[in-house]
Amino acid sequence: MRYSSVIKKTGNILSSENLPIYYDLLVPSTAQVTILPVVLFVHGFKGFKDWGAFPDLFDELARIGFAVVAFNLSLNGVGKSMTEFDEPELFRRGTLSQDLNDVGSVITAIKKKQISSEKVLLNAHRLGLLGHSRGGHTAVAAAAEYAEIQSLVTWSAVADYNARWSKEMISDWETRGYTEIKNARTGEILKLDKIVYDDALENADRLLAIRRVQELHIPCMFIAGKEDDAVPYSDTEKLYRKCPSEEKYLGLIENAGHTFQISHPFEEEDFPPEFEEALDLTAGWFLDHLR
Repeated sequence: MRYSSVIKKTGNILSSENLPIYYDLLVPSTAQVTILPVVLFVHGFKGFKDWGAFPDLFDELARIGFAVVAFNLSLNGVGKSMTEFDEPELFRRGTLSQDLNDVGSVITAIKKKQISSEKVLLNAHRLGLLGHSRGGHTAVAAAAEYAEIQSLVTWSAVADYNARWSKEMISDWETRGYTEIKNARTGEILKLDKIVYDDALENADRLLAIRRVQELHIPCMFIAGKEDDAVPYSDTEKLYRKCPSEEKYLGLIENAGHTFQISHPFEEEDFPPEFEEALDLTAGWFLDHLR
């Protein structure tokens, strides 16, 4: 069933550090009270929930019968503006541990009805998880960490974040205590503190997707673009191969880059075919394995 309209609610809950986790809740407009499975969305590094065509993706998932909770990780550096890095002091200490804890905080908020809808009931024990890039890396760890997650989809996921630190970054951390990251979209320089590196090393068994994916027996779909120059699609292939689930799927999309030919802001009327394919695969997976 496809619904003709969607109701969107915005708000925030508190992280384990008492920082705001800003979220959007989208549900289909329905005349009767119904219980819906929930899809959570985790954005990537230098990302946010309102990036590009992500809001359109959430709308599409809600129209086919899911409650969708998309949220900004508490240390992603994007504050009340929702689209600008107006909190760089938070970004610089954005650890994988805190990202994973934030997913847990959102799940707890759904269970406690701190995230809720007046129109539908959210099934807190039927959760799907969709993560992009670093968010896909976190999504794999979260799917292993939280039993409420019943299905997983990753887009352009990093397999092993500790393999991504360059020699220059490590040298910066060892000598200066921070390294600098350029935001290609805006040109701004953002600092990243050594705590990010230390956390990933010290808590690797809990945080690294390539390790946690070996614990997953839920339905898992791994999607990547074959022309991704930010995270090679071989990362997605590694996650697929390591996943022991009997229900898993590898979707490699021809001619697709890291964001499936979407940029920010997204102002086109139609999705690029590569993004459309990723969306269709994702929607079909959740319809088959979460409803």
